[in-house]
Amino acid sequence: MTISDDVQQVVTGFRPFARLDHPREVIRQFTPNWFAATMGTGILALALPQIPGIGPSLKPIGEGLWLFNIALFTLFTALYGARWAMFGHEARRIFGHNTVSMFIGTIPMGLATIINGCLAFGIGLFGPDIVPIAQALWWIDVAMALACGVLIPYLMFTRHQHSLDGMTAVWLLPVVAAEVAGASGGLLAPHLFDMHNQFVVLVTSYVLWAYSVPVALSILAILILRMALHKLPHEGMAASSWLALGPIGTGALGMLVLGGDAPAILAANGLATIGPVAQGIGAIAGLTLWGLGLWWLILALLITVRYWRAGIPFNLGWWGYTFPLGVYTVATFRLGTTLHLAFFGYVGTALTVTLALMWLLVMLKTLAGAWKGNLFVSPCIATPN
Repeated sequence: MTISDDVQQVVTGFRPFARLDHPREVIRQFTPNWFAATMGTGILALALPQIPGIGPSLKPIGEGLWLFNIALFTLFTALYGARWAMFGHEARRIFGHNTVSMFIGTIPMGLATIINGCLAFGIGLFGPDIVPIAQALWWIDVAMALACGVLIPYLMFTRHQHSLDGMTAVWLLPVVAAEVAGASGGLLAPHLFDMHNQFVVLVTSYVLWAYSVPVALSILAILILRMALHKLPHEGMAASSWLALGPIGTGALGMLVLGGDAPAILAANGLATIGPVAQGIGAIAGLTLWGLGLWWLILALLITVRYWRAGIPFNLGWWGYTFPLGVYTVATFRLGTTLHLAFFGYVGTALTVTLALMWLLVMLKTLAGAWKGNLFVSPCIATPN
């Protein structure tokens, strides 16, 4: 290699998107996988202020992450919208791809973290006028979650080519979006001014929970069989072992939040006798699902240690380490406040520290990969339909 080659290599290293043939490839190769970064960033923002004792001092960091997350979501929406406008004939191939199509579910789930942030941070920063905005965004989120929760499985049944040995936990992504919207509805309902609107959001959220959780648990049962028969997936899907924690943690959080809302909202709508029952079911269901999540958490840790010892390459799938752990962490905090047990606060704190460290690692690697351009890859372009 000559001196000029060395200089050229250094210059290329400082040039953005050096691995791409042209900067427009950022748009052409952009996939919904990127929205997983908004999920992980949003859930960390929501978890930090809930740490017992020091949560209030961490709230400004959470606010900053929430605002950063809005910027990320806006950027990703613009890039993905531009892909459909400029390369629509290639963008539509996503519906025929076995894996990338599953990540459509990350779009409504990323939006849900922003909606939750409107309630946790936006009211303090911008006043109560942000609540109607959050409500409007929530209904958009609900529509997207309902659509991808049934249309992607329909494509699996009619167009995709799947096999048991090729199955991974990414099958959960389009299904889980509905229960994430349901948990968000539980957080939104008490902030609404009209009691009837509160009731509508509460009932809708319960339906969203039921629309998602039983299906997700069915997929998890198949996933256990798949791993027993065919062992772990290839290293490129290493982070997928954590995705199983997502529907369990969100399911627990949804039951706890909706159960906490139920007594006041149902009583105001003439159903006072049902409220305490819903509250009790929420607490028991939340605790039960948390226990199931503990099993998956320990299993995911063991699997991750095995993968990391062998060495795994970085890809956007690493964001799968963040959001599932985050929703399980938030459910842990909620369980502690519901049952008045400090134990869950200690566990939630440890999980939040782990989440923050993982988020920092994955974000730094994502920024480096985005600068080089090697993370902008759309597998569905190379897959003819």
